Amino acid sequence: MDRSFDLIVIGAGIVGLAHALSGVRRGLRVGVFERDARANGASTRNFGLVAVTGQRSADTWRRAHRTRDVWNEIAPLAGIRILQRGLLMAVRRPEALAVIEEFAAGPMGKDCRVLGPAQLPEPLRARPLLAALHSPHELRVDSREALPRLAAWMASAHGVRFHWGTAVRDVAAGGIETARGAYTAPWIVVCPGTDVSTLFPTSFERRSVGLCKLHMLRLADPGWRLPSAVMSDLGLERYAGYASCPSLPSLRERLRLEQRAELDNGVHLIVTQDDDGSLVVGDSHHHGSVADPFQPRHVDALILREAQCVLDLPRPEVLERWVGHYPYGSQDAFVEVPLPGVRLVSVTSGTGASTAFGLAQEVIDELGSSEP
Repeated sequence: MDRSFDLIVIGAGIVGLAHALSGVRRGLRVGVFERDARANGASTRNFGLVAVTGQRSADTWRRAHRTRDVWNEIAPLAGIRILQRGLLMAVRRPEALAVIEEFAAGPMGKDCRVLGPAQLPEPLRARPLLAALHSPHELRVDSREALPRLAAWMASAHGVRFHWGTAVRDVAAGGIETARGAYTAPWIVVCPGTDVSTLFPTSFERRSVGLCKLHMLRLADPGWRLPSAVMSDLGLERYAGYASCPSLPSLRERLRLEQRAELDNGVHLIVTQDDDGSLVVGDSHHHGSVADPFQPRHVDALILREAQCVLDLPRPEVLERWVGHYPYGSQDAFVEVPLPGVRLVSVTSGTGASTAFGLAQEVIDELGSSEP
């Protein structure tokens, strides 16, 4: 068995797969090593939403645009369904309306527009909403379906060799050591996801990277269809891309008075819809050194209450609950050079699905221009 590659990628979450794809597009022989039998971390426990509008300027926003373009390109090739397009940021406070109007008028609001109540789709018209910011930039896939299909397509169409269930114990310049033996490559990219303690732990310690836990729910088909993903007032406070809007401080003050429990639990609303009509609804954010597996009922209740403020959901039926997690830090993402020819890449903002392809292209371009 050949144990040598041009590029070794450690981790088969979306960040690792993005680097593998960028590698094969440069003509490299790529091997991907994943400790689990399949991707099972943050990349499969989210909305599958490639969020562009509202991302932090300028690197994250630029990477999100590029990532959206790559998803559009590869989805039909890999048999991945794009389930929804666009985003509706539905608002119910005058302060939030001012924020979306300011954002739409600015450079990051290009191609976005503010819709009045009569222009909103039926599930939103039933609520006391003032308006919604419509963004055409987003797309959404089913992560649990998309990641296996992406990996299978990369293996069959591009010859990427996947080593599932193979934990990497050590990384050195020019090679790795696994439980199944050693492998060599001049270039190595480490994408460890939430495992911040096995490979290069001092890098994560130096950056004070912790873990974020979030609550997710699946609701039964409500009998209507959403044309796009939906967010609410709380998303304007959560997403850094709105931070420069002059009216945001006023909105934040009102949210502190009216929705303190939501802010204390990091709740902001995202709702997407699958082909079977079921809704994926979330989420919350709790930070710490350990992402515990517990899902307190009162946090789920806060998320559902926010969804009911925006959508026609008088009696939501919860079909499924799960906990997601991702690494978080002071930056949206970072890249380090711990050893010659080695790059440590971590998205520390929960934006992996939205930015991974753009980030990976930068990393592989830089790596390819350097001496191994």
